[in-house]
Amino acid sequence: MTTLDQLKELTVIVADTGDFEAMKEYKPTDATTNPSLISAAANMPAYQHLIEEAVTFAKKSGGTMEQQIEAAMDKVYVLFGLEILKIVPGRVSTEVDARMSFDKDGMIAKAKKLIDMYKAAGVSKDRILIKLSSTWEGIEAAKVLESKYGIHVNMTLLFNFYQAVACAEAGATLISPFVGRIYDWFVKNTDQKTFERLDDPGVKSVTKIYNYYKKFGYDTVVMGASFRNTDQILGLAGCDLLTISPGLLKKLSEANEQISPVLSEKLANSCDLEEVTVDENKFRWEMNEDAMATDKLADGIRRFAVDAVKLENLFKQKLQ
Repeated sequence: MTTLDQLKELTVIVADTGDFEAMKEYKPTDATTNPSLISAAANMPAYQHLIEEAVTFAKKSGGTMEQQIEAAMDKVYVLFGLEILKIVPGRVSTEVDARMSFDKDGMIAKAKKLIDMYKAAGVSKDRILIKLSSTWEGIEAAKVLESKYGIHVNMTLLFNFYQAVACAEAGATLISPFVGRIYDWFVKNTDQKTFERLDDPGVKSVTKIYNYYKKFGYDTVVMGASFRNTDQILGLAGCDLLTISPGLLKKLSEANEQISPVLSEKLANSCDLEEVTVDENKFRWEMNEDAMATDKLADGIRRFAVDAVKLENLFKQKLQ
């Protein structure tokens, strides 16, 4: 068995891509997209029909140029999601605009709108995860979406243990801690430039969160994300889910390393961990004290916003 085949027996594999061909090749269970992936795919000839369909939809929707651009953006995210759901047997994650990261009501409204668009296309909300930034406002929005509307959320841009606890206490379906971006920060800001598999700071962060969730019986599941190398992925073998880019899926499919679970409920239950509760004050203080998490959350929101603007500009040209 390839290393990828073995990993699939331990962990749900999710494709971190907007490229349908890669999904067909590696057969993940779920798929996740973000503005950066959609923006990249939008410039590929294979996906121009989806861009044109979104433009047509926006023109029919009418309104001001800004309203038409917003309609096109919503439509293209849903169109990509619909195509992905024809390929994967599980769920697709669709992201709310990162520029709403501090607007609780805006995130709730956008999530409901996206779910309604999927419903109009015949897709149940059970196959959709709405991605929200793991700001305090995003976590508050998640609580409302999950409890009041039964809309499942994927909390993204997560770098900190207390972020993770707050998401679980809010009843989020899934979190996406960013392994590679944590690693990037430590390489850039400390003297250590290389790490052994289990000593990688991103791997250690996700391991602690996973163990905490399992030990204290939270339903929220952990999906390790943003990997830089296969060592980081294999250091989390046994995690609930792992979302992996096509390049790293290829490497795993060509490797034959024998692997065994690193994470499991049994191991988690034997961990010496103390239960904590996180209110808004605790959340903001712990984020303030964590320079890495504060830096990477802000940086991640800015990056996704830049790619959303690129996509908006593409639609603006076509609508004009």
